[in-house]
Amino acid sequence: MRRRTLNSRKLWVNDIAYAESCMDEQVPGPRPGRQPLTARRLLAEQLQHHREKSGWSLSSLANKAHYDRSDLHKMELGQKLGPEHLVAKLDGLYGTGNTLTLLWRLAKEEHVRDTYRAYMELEASATVLHQYATSTVPGLLQTESYARTLVNTWPIWSQEEVETELTKRMARQERLGEDGALHYRAILDEACFRRVPRTPQTWRDQLTHLAEMADRPNVTLQVLPFASGLHELAGANLSLLWQADGANAAYQESSHTATVVADAKEVANLRLSYDALRDSALTPSESRTYIQRAVEEHTPCTLPDRT
Repeated sequence: MRRRTLNSRKLWVNDIAYAESCMDEQVPGPRPGRQPLTARRLLAEQLQHHREKSGWSLSSLANKAHYDRSDLHKMELGQKLGPEHLVAKLDGLYGTGNTLTLLWRLAKEEHVRDTYRAYMELEASATVLHQYATSTVPGLLQTESYARTLVNTWPIWSQEEVETELTKRMARQERLGEDGALHYRAILDEACFRRVPRTPQTWRDQLTHLAEMADRPNVTLQVLPFASGLHELAGANLSLLWQADGANAAYQESSHTATVVADAKEVANLRLSYDALRDSALTPSESRTYIQRAVEEHTPCTLPDRT
């Protein structure tokens, strides 16, 4: 097999296509009972294929990789992905370059997208939504220009996917209309106001939009200042959703991970953490003042006309 290296993120998409072509070359034709084709399934099949090709048992591989046998077995069944560093080690043991690692990354992204779609369904039917945003303005509050700037930082999305995502994101905001279809609260970490777009106008428009949204009767915004210190929810965005029938769920995400939480006890614990965070944030009134001050700070001064 040819060897390739991932020299930059710009090569990611091409390398994944290469990895999939390798799968076509190495995996025999359709087998009875074969599961639907996904990156996770391809990775699992390749892990098993290369181990058997090498003539190693799972126990033997566990000794060579210094990893738990049962976890390796679950990876070959597609039940878990395992850590990236382990897959990179298996690439080295099997002499597969970085093909397995690339498939792992694709499977990881695939999982995040599937989980995101599940969240979108929950959001579409929710009557109450509470969110905590760690470093960027949440999608429901973004202007199109801010959203475009953010989405364009994602290296593996095509321009068509970017435009589709932007259209959907703007449409989602209709639920925050004045008809009160969705009762929405967002706690915005101060980092959301410190990591800003490079285009000043994009940021001014975003701040102005936040100020306008904060005045809507069904929208409550609170700013969590750095001075509030460390807290349990640092490091990941959180959404708490309530449905009309009383059912609730939670959604946690970071840049490359996403999880929908349905267990009632886990959701309740996350809600308690959210409530504690809300108590540490500025009040809604103080937050409106904070946002308005930010708008003024980023609005150029206009000198009076002395003519």
